[in-house]
Amino acid sequence: MEAVHITSPLDAKTVRELKVGTPVLISGVIYTARDAAHRRLIEALDNGERLPFPIKGQTIYYTGPSPARPGRVIGSAGPTTSGRMDMYTPRLLAAGMRAMIGKGNRSPEVREAIQKYKAVYFVAIGGAGALLAQSIKKVELVAYEDLGTEAIRLLTVENFPAIVANDIYGEDLFEQGRAKYRRE
Repeated sequence: MEAVHITSPLDAKTVRELKVGTPVLISGVIYTARDAAHRRLIEALDNGERLPFPIKGQTIYYTGPSPARPGRVIGSAGPTTSGRMDMYTPRLLAAGMRAMIGKGNRSPEVREAIQKYKAVYFVAIGGAGALLAQSIKKVELVAYEDLGTEAIRLLTVENFPAIVANDIYGEDLFEQGRAKYRRE
């Protein structure tokens, strides 16, 4: 299957067209956030505060990139296990987040929220952080600098490779894979 070129932030039409198993090349803007940053985002929402970036339509990449070597914009930027963000994800989807990038499967609650809020979950290849970093063209610190590598950053990406793992139709790439090889 040929990769589909998409631009983040994502619009509703693009999300409707994405189906599980579709390879994508993402260009545009994505934000980084891991566990500690997610906790702070939820605290901000709980306190009625504005988030440090406009979340509507945005894509969050679960990564804590390593420092950049001289002449590079970023170090290795591989995906973190997404399940660690599952407790926060439905709330961020309700606030307008439209996509996530990580590795591994999602909880039933997150899959339900993906359908309800018309979002999409992409998986990136774990262990390929140096390769994925080549798609990152610019990095800007956005919030929570005290979190170090887990601070929120804005990444400008070009042809960032990922695969649709959960779509708005309730399909799940991991379930499909298990079913394909299940012995009856």
